[in-house]
Amino acid sequence: MGLMDDWSKLLRAEASSYARLALTNIKREFPAGVWHEMTAPGDFPFRPRARTPVFYGSFDWHSCVQMHWVLVRLMRVVPDEVPIDEIRVALGAHFEPVALAVEEDFIVGPGRTFQRPYGWGWALMLINETATWDDQYGRKWAAAMAPLGDKITGLYLDWLASATYPIRYGVHENSANGMVRALPYARTRARAGDTKLLDAITAKAYEWYGADLIYPAGWEPSGHDFLSPALAEAELMAGVMPPDQLADWLSMFLPGIEAGHPATLFTPVTVSDSSDSFISHLHGLNATRAWSWRRVAEGLPPGDPRIATALKTARAHAAAALPHVVGDDYMVEHWLAAYAVLMLS
Repeated sequence: MGLMDDWSKLLRAEASSYARLALTNIKREFPAGVWHEMTAPGDFPFRPRARTPVFYGSFDWHSCVQMHWVLVRLMRVVPDEVPIDEIRVALGAHFEPVALAVEEDFIVGPGRTFQRPYGWGWALMLINETATWDDQYGRKWAAAMAPLGDKITGLYLDWLASATYPIRYGVHENSANGMVRALPYARTRARAGDTKLLDAITAKAYEWYGADLIYPAGWEPSGHDFLSPALAEAELMAGVMPPDQLADWLSMFLPGIEAGHPATLFTPVTVSDSSDSFISHLHGLNATRAWSWRRVAEGLPPGDPRIATALKTARAHAAAALPHVVGDDYMVEHWLAAYAVLMLS
């Protein structure tokens, strides 16, 4: 059995439980972590569903977006393993133009920077998942979400044009991760004739990261990372560089990969308390490291000696993350399935 078959087998084994978890999460309004920028006395939503009628569940806005993506992705790649009719009903009830128009107002409203770029990137992942799916429901949902995609594209273009420096730490604001999540959607727009977003992401990736040397990855992780700053950057460059160029850049950026250096980047992290909303992020770090190592391996030219090391490390991190996707504390369950499905599919 080949490597891709192994990942696919893991996904098939867990797809039903991931789908059930996501179906529950997108309708679970409380508990809720709501960040809201008030513009006047009394300017505060009565409840999450009144504020964002589509993405109100799963504790917070971006996690709810992720859980919707999980459901669409599972319908696409393993439709025979999930309750597809139930998912269609649930998503159809959410992806209605009137409700999505409220989401458009929310994402460009006073608090728009709070979802930058993490929430923006996952929303574009969701929209792209429907836009590239040859399915009658996918086409309907893609059409309904297209205006939201246009709004977020505008936000990205404004941000990338004005941002002088990247944010490199391992949580939501990480610039490289926000850009790489938007890349599939940007490529879809480019194929349709609009290259602005793809051009902006590519140019900023080279500007911010193209000359990086000897990244201090031995300092990772920080105490509540769910992303590796080093690997988020490497994943982005794997998405914009051709293989030979990536190989040369990676040699300068992270020398020693083939020998497993620095050890901290190759060793799954320990999570001491899944109920702690910040410490539990480290489960996500194991999952996102697995995905990023896979993407780096896929971006390197055939025969590169670092491929085997990257894939071995991806497996080790996946093994550490996957037992916690279902059945752990809600501080983990409301979002980790997105990274499990991402790394397995």
